[in-house]
Amino acid sequence: MPSLLATAMVMVAGAAGPVSAAPPAQRSDRTGNWSVTDGKLTWQSDQRVPMGDAAVEFWSGDTLLGRPKPQADGRTFRLDLDRAKLGDLSVRAGGKRLDETPPATTAKRAAVAAAPALGTANPVDPGAKGPFRTISGEYDLPGVKLPDFPANVEMRAEVVAPQGAPGARPLALFLHGRHTVCYRGTDEDVPQEWPCPAGTESVPSYRGYLQAQQLLASQGYVTVSISANGINGQDFAVDDGGAQARSSLVRLHLAKWADWAGSGRAGAPAIVRAAPRADLTKVFLMGHSRGGEGVSRAAMDTLTPPPAAQDGYHGKVRWTIRGLLLIGPTIFGHDPVPDVPSATILPGCDGDVFDLQGQMFIDETRGVSHGKALHSALYVIGANHNFFNTEWTPGQSAAPSFDDFFSGDEPDPVCSPGTATRLSAPQQQNVGATYIAAAARLFVAGDDRVRPLLDGSGARARSADPARVLSHALGARRDAVLTPDPTVRVSAGGRICEQVTPDAAASCVNPDDINSSTGHFTWFGPVNPEPGRYAAALNWSAAGTPIRLTPARPVSVAGDKALALRVIVPPNSVGTRFGVTAVGPDGRRTALGDVRIDGLPGTQLTTSYWGQEVRVPLNGTRTVTAVELTPRTAAGSAWLLDAWGWNPGTPDPRESSLPRIDIGSLVVAEGNSGTKTYQVPVKVTGKGGGVVRLFRLDGNTYESTSWLATVRPGDHSIQVPVDVVGDTLFGYDENQYILAKAEKGLVIGDYLGGLEVQNDDPEPVVTVEPVADRVAEGGTLTWKVSLSAPTETWLYLVTEPHAPATGVELSTTDVDPEWFEQNAYEPVEPSRPLSSTYLTPYVFFEPGVTTAELTVPTVTDGLTEPDELVELHFVEGYDGAPVTGVVTGS
Repeated sequence: MPSLLATAMVMVAGAAGPVSAAPPAQRSDRTGNWSVTDGKLTWQSDQRVPMGDAAVEFWSGDTLLGRPKPQADGRTFRLDLDRAKLGDLSVRAGGKRLDETPPATTAKRAAVAAAPALGTANPVDPGAKGPFRTISGEYDLPGVKLPDFPANVEMRAEVVAPQGAPGARPLALFLHGRHTVCYRGTDEDVPQEWPCPAGTESVPSYRGYLQAQQLLASQGYVTVSISANGINGQDFAVDDGGAQARSSLVRLHLAKWADWAGSGRAGAPAIVRAAPRADLTKVFLMGHSRGGEGVSRAAMDTLTPPPAAQDGYHGKVRWTIRGLLLIGPTIFGHDPVPDVPSATILPGCDGDVFDLQGQMFIDETRGVSHGKALHSALYVIGANHNFFNTEWTPGQSAAPSFDDFFSGDEPDPVCSPGTATRLSAPQQQNVGATYIAAAARLFVAGDDRVRPLLDGSGARARSADPARVLSHALGARRDAVLTPDPTVRVSAGGRICEQVTPDAAASCVNPDDINSSTGHFTWFGPVNPEPGRYAAALNWSAAGTPIRLTPARPVSVAGDKALALRVIVPPNSVGTRFGVTAVGPDGRRTALGDVRIDGLPGTQLTTSYWGQEVRVPLNGTRTVTAVELTPRTAAGSAWLLDAWGWNPGTPDPRESSLPRIDIGSLVVAEGNSGTKTYQVPVKVTGKGGGVVRLFRLDGNTYESTSWLATVRPGDHSIQVPVDVVGDTLFGYDENQYILAKAEKGLVIGDYLGGLEVQNDDPEPVVTVEPVADRVAEGGTLTWKVSLSAPTETWLYLVTEPHAPATGVELSTTDVDPEWFEQNAYEPVEPSRPLSSTYLTPYVFFEPGVTTAELTVPTVTDGLTEPDELVELHFVEGYDGAPVTGVVTGS
């Protein structure tokens, strides 16, 4: 099946009636140009778009069109038109607009909150150098062939290890993200492809974590940072953004290390032989950006192997992954591994993965498995995406690099360099190294003394000063008390809200606000609304009235030390306070204490609606039937994500091989008559049972339905029938997409698949005849376009102006300015020939309609001019002569 997000083109939600010129008027803050080139919707940026980790996406209004293919110039992106019905076109990545200069608004200029005070220093500082000297070196092995990638991928790595450390040592593997692949000195105009073209070099992204590697090596870890440019240069065409390929690469390296720790040591690279033997029962993985998603998938594939055909590693598993540290990760599939502990750094000034979708590595583990593995979120105020890697940092990198945070012409008060909250590159790298070491020390070494740095306890690591790193967590020794959903009763002042919905009345955050699709509210691809994701929205206009939340049944908190709540308050708000009360089975109300939450410093260019963890002692409370939050401040708003009975400690995560679901794809012919039912291949592997939420997405309308499916022990598949109705009408290939999310007791590997129904009917013959091809100024040039037969889907034919062989060409100031800007996405001035613009007039046919008009409206300018001509060529779908029109002179 073609890539869903590379080829699917859809109808604008809510659009009605024929659209003869779809794009809206040009906005003054637009950048780049839209056009139709060789049958592809094309956007060309005014400047290079750096290769990043967030996926570049084309949107029409609020509807995702797909992921375009980047071209070698780094400025141009193209997407097959197929069935696109174009509206308010935009380009986004990670929830952020790429085709607009960040606007200067009143909200942006408003005062922002100061950074919170430094927390209490943790007695144990994982950023302190260990007792061992270190050695370093590289290895470069023959490349490997991975499924779906034409060219081999490199097996290259940087090794830093302790010198003279006794015995076998734990192994820490680092995987960088999707960054520029090739460079040539300071020249930024280099094709980004793999293998790198002659005369260019491969960007050494794998050398960018030396500080963290040296720190871990001094503490006794063998570390290896692997290169993945061969994946970065080829992953644009795969649905999962390269997650499976990165997992394969990680496990291929781990297999080599398993060989080198055993009988294959004599044949190991020199640096490996010089290092202590690696202990493969104690493996720690660090992934940055798409590397984060890659190492998470490697942890999943280690416990439950993927289908062999899509995997690049087919050997035995000879290692145990103890934990993960992820930096600004992507997670397109919302598919974390619930039983492998993780800590996720969320950079507060991330200009690449702006939506901080890595929050799903925490939120989407809730209720899926035992809940014993700790999953930590670490919000780093003032950190950008790139500077955790020195090879992505100006002044430190071998190749050209850049600050991914961008605010246009006006400085951002939170994230622009030089502001009080923005971290310098060395400060940010200290944070990265320190918290990588903290996660390794907790997950691999089992040192619970560093847990308060990760689990919402509010402690700080001295080595990361002056950075403000806020944490919250799920799992470990937490017992669920309240998870907002429709079964929870809420008193006046609160409501159960939906995290992902276009319905403003139901949504937690207004859907028109960009914050409604970031952080905790990140969309699952194109799915909107998404059932099953809720919070409790709290709004009050006076202090003192309790807002009571009552779960469906009483909850035991016997033995729990504290009640922990994850609460969002608006960015830059100050002093939001609640009294927290537990209601017992007898109705008795026990005051547990007050909490104060200050909003994160934020602007419209940051993701700052983020849940902060607060705790109050339970003081012997054994059973809770309701929780009351009593505002102490006069007015305000907040969102409760969940509440837990909490105890200190880090239990055994009880890693287990949960059953796994992989969605496959099927391609069929439409046929000429009748209805045939096909089953989308949904494969279940592993032992046990669970519940999965499946989504069916119509490839024409992007309307979705969802349902819960139960997997029982012994099941090998899930029945997902799709009916295909045959006909003799031309239509585009039709797709029914199936997506999957784990609800309980299982994991999701390949989260996206479905059915592609190929059109097997001939295109109708197109004829064009003039209606008014010679008009005076102010008239409308008109041609009648006819189809020989109706179509089953809507259809449009795109034209573009060419310079006529003779005569004076019609100019931009000769045509209706609104019409021009809607069809060219360019301003009218300065006056210039139409053929020098990105103008693409087109005709649109609704299903069943066989005639439409192609028009060019002109204006009167009062000038004495000769006859002026326009010559329109059809881009595709019509092989006849170009149409020509004349606007008579005066």
